[in-house]
Amino acid sequence: MDKIGEVIEAATGEFLAQSYQLHWAPSLGSLVKTCAPPEAACESDSSIYGVVCYSSTGSVDPGRRPTIRGRDLEEEDDVYKQNPQLSRLLCTSFKVLIVGYQDGQGIRHFLPPRPPRVHAFVYPCSTDEVAGFTQDLDFLNVLLSTSLPIPSEELVAACLRIASEARDDGRVFLVKAGKELAQLLAGDPVRLNAVLRKIRP
Repeated sequence: MDKIGEVIEAATGEFLAQSYQLHWAPSLGSLVKTCAPPEAACESDSSIYGVVCYSSTGSVDPGRRPTIRGRDLEEEDDVYKQNPQLSRLLCTSFKVLIVGYQDGQGIRHFLPPRPPRVHAFVYPCSTDEVAGFTQDLDFLNVLLSTSLPIPSEELVAACLRIASEARDDGRVFLVKAGKELAQLLAGDPVRLNAVLRKIRP
């Protein structure tokens, strides 16, 4: 499976990755994986799993904001054709919440002992991996309780929609997820309804 980016910042519960392709990042709510240290290459028993919770594109230099360049151009693509240096001055990054890992004993739905290394490769998870990891819904509490630049309800709903599409029994899965959410958000019916409305088939 082709790698899609590299870890550029790492912490116990999250990591930031830079995409290899400008203006492209994994979809909100998608499951990705990276290597658990100290392995130099991803092995089946040493992966860290995370949910993409945010992405952005901006200047490589945080102190320099991009300026407009297309006033006299007809197409947006012409901006990049006439300014090829932009591909080196801009970058797309995505933030990932760590929700579990895999070791020699199988998948663990809690934080790994150590975060990934900086420059560890990031890979998309296959549909089989998504279906397998989301059989256990313990990770939902992590998504609901983390402070994000977007509403956590949007992240949870996006993640559940992707997980339902990875299996034949998508509707059954969403019903199961709805019951789990009803327990987690029993004291907050407004948030619960916000998520449920967004995952209806």
